[in-house]
Amino acid sequence: MAEVEEEQQLQNSSVDQGGTDEIITEGASVVRGELPQDDAGPPKVDSEVEVLHEKVTKQIIKEGHGQKPSKYATCFVHYRAWAESTQHKFEDTWREQQPLELVIGKEKKEMTGLAIGVNNMKSGERALFHVGWELAYGKEGSFSFPNVPPTADVLYEVELIGFDETGEGKTRGDMTVEERIGTADRRKMDGNALFKEEKLEEAMQQYEMAIAYMGDDFMFQLFGKFRDMALAVKNPCHLNMAACLLKLQRYDEAIAQCSIVLAEEENNVKALFRRGKARSILGQTDAAREDFLKARKLAPQDKAITRQLNLIAEHEKAVYKKQKELYKGLFGPRPEPKPKSRNWLIVIWQWLLSLFHMLFRRKTRKDD
Repeated sequence: MAEVEEEQQLQNSSVDQGGTDEIITEGASVVRGELPQDDAGPPKVDSEVEVLHEKVTKQIIKEGHGQKPSKYATCFVHYRAWAESTQHKFEDTWREQQPLELVIGKEKKEMTGLAIGVNNMKSGERALFHVGWELAYGKEGSFSFPNVPPTADVLYEVELIGFDETGEGKTRGDMTVEERIGTADRRKMDGNALFKEEKLEEAMQQYEMAIAYMGDDFMFQLFGKFRDMALAVKNPCHLNMAACLLKLQRYDEAIAQCSIVLAEEENNVKALFRRGKARSILGQTDAAREDFLKARKLAPQDKAITRQLNLIAEHEKAVYKKQKELYKGLFGPRPEPKPKSRNWLIVIWQWLLSLFHMLFRRKTRKDD
C-alpha cells in the first residue's frame, strides 16, 4: 500500500508532466512473458505442430488472446529468423528494438510465409514457424542477408504485439502526422482502460503498439507543436511501461524506459522517481540518490520523494552499523595499553651518577 500512496502523491504533484489519463498505479501485479533468450539457435518447442499451408507449419510457444488479424490489418511483430540448414540467425527485431510493421495481404514476396503465420496468431502470442523456401527467399537466397543461402527453408520465432484493423492496409508511412499521433493516442487510451480493468498483459501490448507508431525515424522529422503532441503521447506510454516493469522486477528495463523519457524531458519527475526506485532496488545507491534529489528539487513538497531519500539514508546507516559490528567482531576489542615497567638498574645508575657529580662539586669548592 505504501507504494500506491507514494505514486498517488506523485500524481498530485504540481509539476506533474504526464497526461490526466496516465496510469501511475504500481500496486497491481502484471503477468507478462519475458523477452526471448538471445541464444545462438532457434528455441526448442514441444507443442503440437499445426499445418497452416503446404509450406508453413506453426508451434505455439506462448498463448495469445482475442481475435486474429484479418486481411489488410496492420500488424506489429517482433521476430527472429534463422536459415534452417545452417542455423545462422540473420534477423532479430528484439535486438534492434524496432518491431516490424506488416500489412497482411500487402507484404513483400519474401515475407509471404511469415504473413501466413502472423495471420493465424492472436495478440500477445509467440510461436515458431517453419517456412519453406518457396514462400521465403526463393531459389536465389537473399542479397541483403548473405547468411540465407539459395533454396533455404526459414525458421521464425514470432511475437504478435498487436494489430490495427483500421485503415484498410494503410501503413505508418502512408499516414499523415496527425493520423499517426491520433492512432498512437487511441492505443494509449485503450491501454489505460485495460489497465483499470486489470487486463494488464493486454495493456502492455497497447502501450507497445502506441510506441511503435512513434518510432525514432518519425520523431526525428517532427518539430514545434507536432513534436510536442507526439511526446505527450509517447512519453506517458514509456512511463506506464516502467511502472509495469517495476512490478515485474525487471528493473534494468524499467530504468531504460525512464531514461528514454528523460532524454526528451530531463525534468520529468515521474521518470526520475521511477528510475530512482529501480536503481535503489538494484543497489545503485548513489545514482538513485541523484535521481531523487533532482526530483525533490523540482517537487519539494512531494512526500513520496522525501520518503525514498529517507529510506536510502536509513539503509546506509544500517549498513554502516552492521559493518562496524562486523569489524569489531573480526578484530576484537582494542587492547588496553600496558603500563611501562621501570628498569631499576638504570634508576640506580642515574642516582649514583647524580651523587658522584654532587660530591665532585663539593670537593672542587673546598680546593678553591
